[in-house]
Amino acid sequence: MLSRMMVRAAVLRKGSAISALTATIVAAAAATAMLNLFVDVQAKLQKEFRKFGANVVIEASPGRNFSPENLSTINSSLAGRGLAAPFAYAVVRTSKDQPIVVAGVDFDLARKLDPWWSVSAWPHNSGEALVGVRSAQVLAPSGGPFDLAYQGHFLHLTNAGTLRTGAGEDSRVYLSLTDFRSWTGREPSVVEIAVSGSPKEINSVISDLQANIPGADVRPVRQVSEGEARIMGKTRSTLLFSAALIVTTAALCVLATLMGWVFDRRRDFATMKALGASDRLIAMFVAGEAAVLGLVGAIPGFALGTGIAAWIGRANFHAPVSPRLSVFPPVLAGAIVVTLIAALLPLQLLRRIQPAMILRGE
Repeated sequence: MLSRMMVRAAVLRKGSAISALTATIVAAAAATAMLNLFVDVQAKLQKEFRKFGANVVIEASPGRNFSPENLSTINSSLAGRGLAAPFAYAVVRTSKDQPIVVAGVDFDLARKLDPWWSVSAWPHNSGEALVGVRSAQVLAPSGGPFDLAYQGHFLHLTNAGTLRTGAGEDSRVYLSLTDFRSWTGREPSVVEIAVSGSPKEINSVISDLQANIPGADVRPVRQVSEGEARIMGKTRSTLLFSAALIVTTAALCVLATLMGWVFDRRRDFATMKALGASDRLIAMFVAGEAAVLGLVGAIPGFALGTGIAAWIGRANFHAPVSPRLSVFPPVLAGAIVVTLIAALLPLQLLRRIQPAMILRGE
């Protein structure tokens, strides 16, 4: 009987039923999209931030360098949580006896760590160098080979490509770490690390590195780490605020619809009370309608919200947001709770219905 009454009420009041159902679907779709983005956007933003280079730097104590054992310890401490690229530095002399900074680096690691570098061509062979645009004007304006000297040891290099960053890298010359070691005999003194994860996870990595590499200066790159934390916090807040605003608007729409239902059917409820129906039974009937409304609206809303989240992910991150079935239970529960909350005020009005007055037409 309860099911027949609910179906009959929906059929006779199609406009109101469709309006309330649409509001519920919109609320469920918004909640689904925002929850999917909330879960997935953090990983995508972290991936985008890693394109800006290192967010943690380790420097050896003054006058010392990192041994191969130290570098192995650093990689072990990361345990797959980031990428580390060691850099070795030396001040050398040009053929005109001008000082210039030369850095030794693993080019494959540098390419992954600093994809934001503007490089015309990466070195691939021994004896090739990556030359900063300002250094190139001093060493080889025409792009030809050049010579460098370090403590009486000369090295003939070929300009494989130029580097432009707008920062200090433009004034340096980069060699492969193998060539640099064999030429200068020096080991890396700086390790740049791109750590993936939340600010808490990044701080955990920093603590592990400080414990495992005593004496080294381990510090975050504040501009990157603080900017990442700030943007992540604002993004999450915006998603939650948007979802709350849309859900609240939908709840008000459902509330208005249920109020209209109660007003239009006050004679029906008065008749039910006159026949002996209790306030509790009528409340269960109205609450049941609201719960069914939330249940029916949550299913298409979840499907619609999943599609919206995928579209937003592809438009902004060039990769769709993966559907997460784990989001459906909270969306379903939330849709039912919202419709039940919207039914509270109509239920209060039902308690005040006086059957005799309503049936007399007053």
